Amino acid sequence: MSAIIKLENIQKLILEIRGQKVIVDSDVAEIYKLETRDVNKAVKNNPDKFPNGYFFELTKDELDTLRGKFSTAKFSKTRVHPKAFTEKGLYMLATILKSKTATQTTLAIIETFAKIRELSRNIKDLAELKDENKKNSLLKKSGEIIVEILVEN
Repeated sequence: MSAIIKLENIQKLILEIRGQKVIVDSDVAEIYKLETRDVNKAVKNNPDKFPNGYFFELTKDELDTLRGKFSTAKFSKTRVHPKAFTEKGLYMLATILKSKTATQTTLAIIETFAKIRELSRNIKDLAELKDENKKNSLLKKSGEIIVEILVEN
């Protein structure tokens, strides 16, 4: 897939918070080449498109944990608690943010989440398989998925 942003870069932005895979608003803004306030304004102006489960606001403890994990100043300057967008929330943002960059970025995000889900299923299946030929085939496929996620397109 030829995209403006590499799958590898999207994968690095996906965090696990509250047991969900999410991308925080500042990273969403960066990949869409927008200001964080513009992403949050789009959400605020379209509340009906973001029901429960599409995004959540980080708590103070979650924000402190993220600040501790990242040695950069990534979360140090924010005065408001960042929003964390789930996969569904990112899809919905795609319907609001209209530009060539937004379309290409959305495609890269969708592909990355799909590959991560497929890889997770493969890992689960590997633990349950008894047939060595099937295991080897699944291992090969999983390796190909990893390469797709991590190697430049």
